[in-house]
Amino acid sequence: MKLNEPSGTNTDPVAGPGRTSRFVGLRGYLLAGIIVTAPIGITLWLVWQVVDYVDRTAAALLPARYNPETYLPFSVPGLGLLVILGLLTLIGWFTAGFVGRSVMRLGEELVGRTPVVRTIYGTLKQIFETVLTSSSRSFREVVLVEWPRRGCWSIGFVTGTTHWEIPGKGAPDMVNVFMPCTPNPTTGYLMFVSRTELVPIALTVEEGMRMVVSGGIVNMPLREAEPRGSTGREEAERRRPIEQLQEVP
Repeated sequence: MKLNEPSGTNTDPVAGPGRTSRFVGLRGYLLAGIIVTAPIGITLWLVWQVVDYVDRTAAALLPARYNPETYLPFSVPGLGLLVILGLLTLIGWFTAGFVGRSVMRLGEELVGRTPVVRTIYGTLKQIFETVLTSSSRSFREVVLVEWPRRGCWSIGFVTGTTHWEIPGKGAPDMVNVFMPCTPNPTTGYLMFVSRTELVPIALTVEEGMRMVVSGGIVNMPLREAEPRGSTGREEAERRRPIEQLQEVP
């Protein structure tokens, strides 16, 4: 190039579309690595925190002569968790017998006569029995509820059958529906709804919870659950909200 020629072209070999595409590719790899490793890392960290807390708690209950860490130059992770699991199993075995049932009955009678404490104990016991009992059908069905207004649908979880004691109130097929809030599903609303007004969807409880916690970012396909013998108009009504939601871009 001559000296008197104006230079209007960038001759820098570093800049160019090739370098931009490589930068975009590296950024994509970085984001993919974060998406893959972050859930695994956070899960392992939470599990380790729980195990460490249980170990420290169990170490205070275990006599030093029976603690292997007293004789070893290193700590044994998970030892406290095994001790707690063994203790819970032993308690369960004891309460399954006649003496254990008698002790539990006496303890529940004492708790039942204590104000405030009996309310907390009764509520927690019912929750744990409902969640942990394998034969329970509670909190096993995901449904759509037309709430908070007509044409607006929310995810709910059927938790049981409503037992109405007020004559003339409610339909004979009323069920208890828990409506969780986003992104904290531990809070929500308890609603008593007729089963004919619910739309069962083919989602597991885990899939429904992931959708609620993520605020819809984790999007699951809304598919109608298997019909329970209803046909004709009832089936068309059940399909209506799912078809409306699937039309939303």
